Amino acid sequence: METARMEASAEDGGHMRSKKLRVIVTRRLPERVEARMSELFDVVLRHEDTKMTAPELVRALKIADVLVPCINDTLDKSILAQAGPRLKLIANYGAGADHIDIGFAREKGILVSNTPGVVADDTADMAMALILAVARRMSEGMALMQSGTWEGWSPMALLGARLGGRRLGILGMGRIGQAVARRARAFGMQIDYHNRKPLHASIAQELQATYWETLDQMVARVDILSINCPHTPATYHLMNARRLKLMKPSALIVNTSRGEVLDEVALAHGLRAGELAGAGLDVFQRGVEPNPHLRALSNVVLLPHMGSATLESRLEMGERIILNIQNFADGHRPPDQILPDQNWVVRP
Repeated sequence: METARMEASAEDGGHMRSKKLRVIVTRRLPERVEARMSELFDVVLRHEDTKMTAPELVRALKIADVLVPCINDTLDKSILAQAGPRLKLIANYGAGADHIDIGFAREKGILVSNTPGVVADDTADMAMALILAVARRMSEGMALMQSGTWEGWSPMALLGARLGGRRLGILGMGRIGQAVARRARAFGMQIDYHNRKPLHASIAQELQATYWETLDQMVARVDILSINCPHTPATYHLMNARRLKLMKPSALIVNTSRGEVLDEVALAHGLRAGELAGAGLDVFQRGVEPNPHLRALSNVVLLPHMGSATLESRLEMGERIILNIQNFADGHRPPDQILPDQNWVVRP
C-alpha cells in the first residue's frame, strides 16, 4: 500500500502544490510521533510494521525530501546512488548509523542525522540486566522451571557470581558506557575502561574509573566486559579470537552496542572450550539472529535487540527526528548531523 501511495504522490504533483517537506518513514513509529509528523510535514507513513524491500527503499529515495530510516534499512552506496535530486536529509531513527554510507551521502549533498543520547539510560539498564542474568545464571534457572524438571533447592545448584567487588571493563566510555559505569558502581563493582581518549578528570573521579591505554591490558584483568562502542571499520571484530583468549576463564562478556564488534564464532568456540564463563548479547553480527552455535549454549543469554525498547525512548527518538527535520526545513543545520570523520579509533 505504501508503494502505491508513494507512486501516486510522485505522479499527482501534490508535493509541488505543498510547501511542506515530503518525509517518508520506513517503519511503524509510535502513534504520537506519527501524528505530530503528519501535522508538520507531507509525510508518507508505513502502516505495516515490516521492513521495506530494496525496491521500496529505492522508490522512497527517488521522491522524498527527507527519509526516516531505521537500523535495518541498509543505505549503502548502491542504494544511495539511486536517490532522487530532492533527497537532502536522512534523519535516522536511532543513534547508530553504521547502516548508512555517510561519506557517499555527503558526496551527493545529503545530510545525515541521528538521535544521540536518547537511548543511553535504557541501553545501560539492559547491559546491567544482562550482567545480572549471566552472572546469576538466570536463563538456566528459567529453563529448569519452565521444563518442569526442578527437584527443589540445593546448596550447590546454579551457583553464580556476586557482582560486588568484581572488575567491570567497559569498552567505549561514551554516554552509554558512563551510564553503565554509574549503575555498576551502585552494585559495588570496580570500573576499568578503554576508550579512544581518557575521560575528563572530574568524570573519571566521579565514576572511580581506571583508564587502560590498550585494550589488551584491560581485557586480561577484568571479570566482566561490557561492549559499548560503535561499529566502524576500526572496531570490526575488535574483540577477536586473540583478545578473547586473553580474558580469564571465569570472565563474562555483555554486548549491547553492535554485533560486528565481537567475533561471534570465536566467542562460541571460547565458551564451548571453557575459556570463558558466559555471555549476554542483545545485538548480533548478522543483524537479526545470532550465530547458531550460541543458541545451543546454556551459559549464553540472547535478546532480540531490546536495549532501547521502552516507550519513553521511542517517543524521545521521535522528538529528536522532528527537531532535526524542522531545523533542516528552516535552513539550519540539523542539531544531530553526523559527519563522515566521526570515527572510533582504538590502540592495539
